[in-house]
Amino acid sequence: MSESPFVRPVDAVSVADRVTSEIRRAILAGRLRPGQEFSLRHIAGQLGVSFIPVREALRSLEAEGLLITRRGRSATVAPLDPDELHGICQLRRRIEPDLAARACVLTTAADLDVLEAHIALAQDSQGHSDERYDAHRGVLRDLLQPAATSWDLRMLQMLWRATERYLRVGFDLLDRTAGDATRLASAQYALVAAYRAKDPQTAHTAMLRHVDWSENIADRGLAAAS
Repeated sequence: MSESPFVRPVDAVSVADRVTSEIRRAILAGRLRPGQEFSLRHIAGQLGVSFIPVREALRSLEAEGLLITRRGRSATVAPLDPDELHGICQLRRRIEPDLAARACVLTTAADLDVLEAHIALAQDSQGHSDERYDAHRGVLRDLLQPAATSWDLRMLQMLWRATERYLRVGFDLLDRTAGDATRLASAQYALVAAYRAKDPQTAHTAMLRHVDWSENIADRGLAAAS
């Protein structure tokens, strides 16, 4: 006689997680604009879900600094603020360069070959720009992961997404002769090249410059938008 299960099978990804991901993507891509207010009813209707997973998603996104929830059943997309951008990048400077200095000696040439192939594939892809930014975060994660704790990576994912909002504005408003795919790929190739030297100081400097590069583009985009 078989034993009755204690729990029921569940989906690997919950409805709330999928709702969170979709709303986050809409904010990062600018489809939900800074300062835009929307109701839970409207978003739930567009997603075809109940209020409950939307409410959970909004709580998570507020904790990430992407939303401001209101009393009742509405939320507002957090505005873009230069001071916030600088604070985000300052935190990144405290974490990423030191991790890069330790990770570069733990990363093999084969690992870097795989990363370069991923960069080339993302650059050449005809897919949506969301996929290119996902790939950009993936490259940063893979470069730092050998020396990172799970808490480092959780924090960095939040900081990278927060930076991405500003970075997209910069790419959208600045010189369009070079697309964001080309610029992202160039920045990533520079990091991989620094890792190949297996010198901690070289990797530290390269990652610091990468954060500076992101902040500079975002800063110029915000200035152009004002």
